[in-house]
Amino acid sequence: MADDLNKRGPQDASRINVNEAHEVRYWTRTLGVTEAQLRSAIAAAGVEVKDVRAYLGKP
Repeated sequence: MADDLNKRGPQDASRINVNEAHEVRYWTRTLGVTEAQLRSAIAAAGVEVKDVRAYLGKP
């Protein structure tokens, strides 16, 4: 089933779900990183947005 095109942001704003394409698009744009950088940051810091931001040095 294709992604719901009405979904443009995260379902839970405190966590990043890389299993949802729309969330990956949202967070890569919001954080200004590539998908590979996002996945690497999540692997190192976990799925909490605050931890990923800290790891990436993004406010």
